[in-house]
Amino acid sequence: MATLNKFEDLKIWQDSRIFNKNLFQVLQDVDDRKFGYLKNHLFKTSGSIMDNIAEGFEREGNKEFVLFLYYSKGSAGEIRSQLYRALDLNFITQHDFDLLFKQLILISSQLSLFISYLKKSEFKGNKFKEPTKTYEAALTLENFIVKEK
Repeated sequence: MATLNKFEDLKIWQDSRIFNKNLFQVLQDVDDRKFGYLKNHLFKTSGSIMDNIAEGFEREGNKEFVLFLYYSKGSAGEIRSQLYRALDLNFITQHDFDLLFKQLILISSQLSLFISYLKKSEFKGNKFKEPTKTYEAALTLENFIVKEK
């Protein structure tokens, strides 16, 4: 298992970045006058997933990193709830909802596994090792990349 020196090396951060790009692709044509409040909230919440991973990593301590991973996991749950509202208001399709929802379930699972790993890990700061075993059973988000319009 390789030592990780920067948050950009974390697969969970990379997958969260892909999710953000996919969300943007899905929402870019949504009418801001009609749904701007929810569209903006979706963007802010999705950004907080990857941002909290980065911030926790940069704090260089296991306990703080775990705390920020929990924040990311909370944001993933929050955006799943927001996606239901977006679907109910008919500003995203069922297909887009399903695609984004599956990605969020994967990200939440990865976060849970990473949190469990770090809580048990002997690595307590500065350099982290990513739990490659925990990702083996998970799909990768490359399967969910939204094609640009």
